[in-house]
Amino acid sequence: MNTTDVLVVGAGPAGLTAGIVLAQSGHDVVIVDGQAEGAYTLMISQADTEAYLLARLAGLGVKVVRPARVTAIAQDDSGVTATLGDGRAIRASYLVGADGMHSTVREQAGIGFGGGTYDESFTLADVRLRGRVPRDEVILYFSPDGLVVVAPLPGGTYRIVATVGEAPQHPDVAFVQRLLDTRGPKAVPAVVDEVIWGSRFRVHHRIADTYRHGRILLVGDAAHVHSPAGGQGMNLGIEDAVKAGEALSEVLRGGSPDLLDAYAAARRPVAEKVVGLASRLTSLATMSAARRPLRNLVLGLVGRLPVVRRRLAWQLSGLDRRG
Repeated sequence: MNTTDVLVVGAGPAGLTAGIVLAQSGHDVVIVDGQAEGAYTLMISQADTEAYLLARLAGLGVKVVRPARVTAIAQDDSGVTATLGDGRAIRASYLVGADGMHSTVREQAGIGFGGGTYDESFTLADVRLRGRVPRDEVILYFSPDGLVVVAPLPGGTYRIVATVGEAPQHPDVAFVQRLLDTRGPKAVPAVVDEVIWGSRFRVHHRIADTYRHGRILLVGDAAHVHSPAGGQGMNLGIEDAVKAGEALSEVLRGGSPDLLDAYAAARRPVAEKVVGLASRLTSLATMSAARRPLRNLVLGLVGRLPVVRRRLAWQLSGLDRRG
């Protein structure tokens, strides 16, 4: 059986950050992840972030064990034992669950994950476009027909995200083109040349009942999931990981385990605030067709006010939750 100070389950940005914080403080860390390699599934910023974090971990002498799926967790007064899919076991003083929305760690710890799912579905497609679509900014088009987001990606491609009553499993060129024709730029229409990849999804809004259970801490999507509106999910998870890593480091050096309770007590209200803002933004995006013209008029007027722009920028950047 391998032994370590802290076992981190999940090698996304939150898990990698927790590993870095602990390794920098001189603690032994093992990070396991069920995937053979990372999936940079949302935006290029996450891909870059994970690459930087992995490089920093390598510099600290920590490697991610892949593929290594945790199937069972048991804890006692002195530590936590995680069993992997191949029968191996890892014994750690503490365990950090950073394994996403469908967290095995959270389920094994018996921690509830309260919340719900929005009724409206979303379509997602990575495409090649022609037209004067900016390469240096993400644009949200609020039209009477619904919301569409156009975000630049590497290699000259774009990511299209839109709210749809019933999105197709695999959106094709014709479907995406209709979205842009009815909701997108009008002065110089965008033309879809190719759909590289597409899917559909529904948005959840959930928060773990607690971030701590004995020697187990939750961070990132294992602790909270919400609409991508506002773009705060990754940063919120990284913040969790920094705070959890710092608290664990203090405890491993002889500090009171109450520090872990303090971590849990402090981070859950932060998630509630972010989830609340994301929910309000999502409600605006999915507003009924009859109310969209009024919404667009109000947003257009309010969006010109400097005080509103500053406040929204402060919230979306996360600077309003410093410390």
